[in-house]
Amino acid sequence: MLKVLHIEDDTDNRRLVRKLLVANGFEVVEASDALSGIRKALSSEPDIILLDIELPDMTGYEVTLKLRGEMGDRQVPIVALSGKGDRKMVEAVGFDGLIHKPIDVSRFCQMVTDYVRVQRRQRRSEDDSTLLMAQGQQIASRLQAKLVELEETNRALLASEKVRAEFYRNLSHELSTPLTPAVGYLNMLTNEELGPLTPLQRKALESVSRGVNKVRSMVENLLDMTALTTGQMHFFERRYDFNRIAKESVTLTMEKFRERGISVETDIGPGEFIGHGDPDKLKRAMVQLLENAVKFCSGNGRTLVCTRRDGDRYNFLVYDSGKGIPDTELQSIFKTFYQIDGSPTREHGGTGIGLALARKIIERFGGTIWAESPPLAESDKFKWAQTMVALWVPAQSVAVDVESAPPSPHSDVD
Repeated sequence: MLKVLHIEDDTDNRRLVRKLLVANGFEVVEASDALSGIRKALSSEPDIILLDIELPDMTGYEVTLKLRGEMGDRQVPIVALSGKGDRKMVEAVGFDGLIHKPIDVSRFCQMVTDYVRVQRRQRRSEDDSTLLMAQGQQIASRLQAKLVELEETNRALLASEKVRAEFYRNLSHELSTPLTPAVGYLNMLTNEELGPLTPLQRKALESVSRGVNKVRSMVENLLDMTALTTGQMHFFERRYDFNRIAKESVTLTMEKFRERGISVETDIGPGEFIGHGDPDKLKRAMVQLLENAVKFCSGNGRTLVCTRRDGDRYNFLVYDSGKGIPDTELQSIFKTFYQIDGSPTREHGGTGIGLALARKIIERFGGTIWAESPPLAESDKFKWAQTMVALWVPAQSVAVDVESAPPSPHSDVD
C-alpha cells in the first residue's frame, strides 16, 4: 500500500483527494499547514508528497526546498497541486511534477502512481545545481527563521488556549451549579408536587422551563467543548447500531421540531448498521445536527433525516428547507463560536458551539462532518431541500484514546 502525504489547507480539497486515494487502496496522511506538513514528511516516511503551493504560513516552494535539505538521500517525489502553477517553475525549485487543479478525478490516482514509479529526473547541470544551491541556502535561512517564529507563536497560542479553556470550564461550572436546583424545582412545580396549578400558572411555568432548559443545553455544550479541547472527555468503545442511534436522536429532538411547526421525515437504511465506538457521543453529535435544522428551518418547513451505508462508512444526513448557507460560510459553520450572523439582533440564537462540538466528536471517531447548500447528494430526490448537514463515521472504530466500558442498556445491540 502506497502512503501519500497530502499537505493542503483547504478542507474540501483534502476530502476529495482522500476519497479518491482511499478508494484506490492508498494510505493517506494529511497536514493542513506547512509546519505540520514538514514534520509529518520527516516522521511518517511517505512514498510521495502532494503539496499545495499556496499555504497560509509559507509557500509550497519554501516547503519543498526545506524538505529536500532535511530528507537528505531519501528520494521521495514531491508533486505540486496548483490551479495556476508553472511546471518549469515548480521543477526548478525541486518538485518532481505538477498536477493541475481542479483535479481530473478519472486520471488522478494513476498520475500519483506514475510519479511514485518513475525514476527521479536526471540531475540538473552543474551550473543549475550551483545556482539552485545558492538560492536554496538563502531560502533555507529565511525558512529556519520562520520556523522558529512559528514555533514560538504556537507555544504562545497553546498557553492562551489553556487559559481560555480553564476560563470556560470555570464559567460553565458556575452556571450549571444554580441551574440544577432550578430545574428540579421547576419539574416539581410543573408536576404539581407542590400543589395544583391554574392554567395560567402552568403556561407561565412551561415558558420558564423552556428558557431554563435552553440555557442548560448551552451550558452542557460549553462544558463538553471544554472537555474535548482539554482532552478530558473520555470515549468508551461499545458495539452499537448506527440506525438505532439515528432514530433515538430524532425522538430526542422531535418536540423542538413540533414547537417550530417543522415536519420531520425519516429514511433510515435497511437493517442494522453495526459499528464500534461510543454510542452516547455519536448520539450527541447527531442531536447537534438536528437542532441546527430546528434553528434554521423556518416555521411550516420540512426536514428529512437519512442514514446510508457507503462502503465501510455510515452516513447520517439532515436535509432542511431553510434559507440555505452561503458558499463562503460552508466551512466556517463548524468553527467554535462562529455565527453566520454575529450581530446582537440576529434572527437565530445560540452560542456557535453545537456544530463545532459535533465536528470534534466525529473527528474522534475518525469521521468527517460537512455541509452542502444546495445539497449535492441525491439532489434529484430532494429538490425542495436548501441545505444538507451530514456526518460519516467508519464502520470499524478508529477513534483514539478510547476506553473499554460495559455495554449500555440503551445504546448497545443485542
